[in-house]
Amino acid sequence: MSQRVVNVSRSRYEQTVAEARELVAQVARAQFALGDKALEIEPIRPVGGSAGKGPEELFTVEESLRLFADDIGVAPGTVEDWRWTASRWPAGKRRDGVSFTVHKVLASIPDEVERWVAIEDAPFNSRSGRRQWTTDGAKRVVGQQVDRPVSVEEKVRAVRDLTRDDEVAVKVTASLLARPETAAALPAVGRARVVTELTRDDEVATRVTSKLLQRPRVARQAMRDDDTRFTVNRAQFDNSEQAREQIRDRVPAVRKIEHTVEYLDLVGSCHQYVASLGRLVPRMRDQEFTDDERETIRRGIAKVRGVLTELRPESSQFSDLLREFALADA
Repeated sequence: MSQRVVNVSRSRYEQTVAEARELVAQVARAQFALGDKALEIEPIRPVGGSAGKGPEELFTVEESLRLFADDIGVAPGTVEDWRWTASRWPAGKRRDGVSFTVHKVLASIPDEVERWVAIEDAPFNSRSGRRQWTTDGAKRVVGQQVDRPVSVEEKVRAVRDLTRDDEVAVKVTASLLARPETAAALPAVGRARVVTELTRDDEVATRVTSKLLQRPRVARQAMRDDDTRFTVNRAQFDNSEQAREQIRDRVPAVRKIEHTVEYLDLVGSCHQYVASLGRLVPRMRDQEFTDDERETIRRGIAKVRGVLTELRPESSQFSDLLREFALADA
């Protein structure tokens, strides 16, 4: 270990620390004494409790403590800290040699017995090599964010607290993801989640997806997923349909051509249907059918009728023709 600490020798530093500890102990005793006086002026009352009113209207707790703070020349918040900490640590439970700040931190432990036990069990300080209370040690006991984070969890919590502001979070995230080693260290699920969050905007998602699908290996892997393949095929169909609609709107003659083609397809389908039945029915007129076969034929006829009924356009000249066929007796 170095023989000097900053600008003094090691021995002088240790002497200074010992003197400072005594001063800290004196300060703690003074702060507790001040807290006791604030408690004398305004005792801690149960939730919902109130002071009785005398012939003269009394100050509220806040007004009394502010008046006391002004008269002794300190901030009202400081008086409130003294008062609250003193109320949590009765005189017989205060630990000599432990700073008032550590008492204040440990005062947040709700259970009294647990609080008394906690202050007797100082944590190990790896720097000094012995058990002693520090502010960060007390904060770790009660689960508060430490001033000098050491573990990964503490550092993560500190970063999370510093990035609560969205603007700060955006800049920090962009900076971290710009580091290849950081992005590569993320698990696949984590990276996918980051990409998902960054592509919630449809315009961004469109550009990213277009770039990704231009990579052959990515496209092959993506198309192996049934849902993805169905969505892509549906999108291609929708795009084609949209293009056809645009052409129809710009070129009216296209609608007439489509009408003619569809009309001919329909007539051809009707002829094919009649021809098939005309060829098959006479051959099977004298044949016997089992119950299962008869039921299968009935289901087939029902399906034909059902399809025509489902596809029948409303308020159309064609609807009467389809209705006549679909509802005809077999």
